[in-house]
Amino acid sequence: MPGTLLREFLDNQNIKFISISHSKAFTSQEVAESAHISGRELAKTVIVKLDDKLAMAVLPASLMIDLALLKQATGANLVTLATEAEFRETFPECETGAMPPFGNLYKMNTFVDQRLREDEQIAFNAGSHTELIKMSFGDFERLANPIAANFSVSPHTAVKASVA
Repeated sequence: MPGTLLREFLDNQNIKFISISHSKAFTSQEVAESAHISGRELAKTVIVKLDDKLAMAVLPASLMIDLALLKQATGANLVTLATEAEFRETFPECETGAMPPFGNLYKMNTFVDQRLREDEQIAFNAGSHTELIKMSFGDFERLANPIAANFSVSPHTAVKASVA
C-alpha cells in the first residue's frame, strides 16, 4: 500500500498530520487544484542526479526547478533530472512520481527550496496520486533534515530567461 513506510515513520515519531484524499491527479498543479491547496503550499518532489547520485529536490508546486541554481547550492559537478527508469526501484511502495519528500527514508539527500520555509504547513504526495499528507513545516524539517537552498524559479521567469 502506498505511503505505508511514511505513515509508520510519522506515527513512530508522534507527528500530527492530516491525510487528504483527492481525485487522481498527476501534475503538481492538478493535485493542488484537486485537493484545494495553494500551489505555493504544496511541495513537489523532483528526483535529480548529483554527480550520478540520486537526491531529492523539494520545491513549491507553483515553481520550477533551476538545475544551475541547484548545482551551485550543492557544489556538484553535474546536476541532471533523473529518469523514471533510474529511480523507480528506489521507491517500491510508491506510485511513480508520487514520492514523499523524505530522502532519509530512501537513503538519499533531500534539498528543500527556501520558499517552502516561509509557510507554517507543508503538503506533499503520500506515495500515491490520490493522497496528500499535510503537516507542520517544522516537523517536516526536523524529521527529513533537508538542506535548505534557493533553487526554484517562477515559470514566467524561466520562460523569459530562455528567450533572452
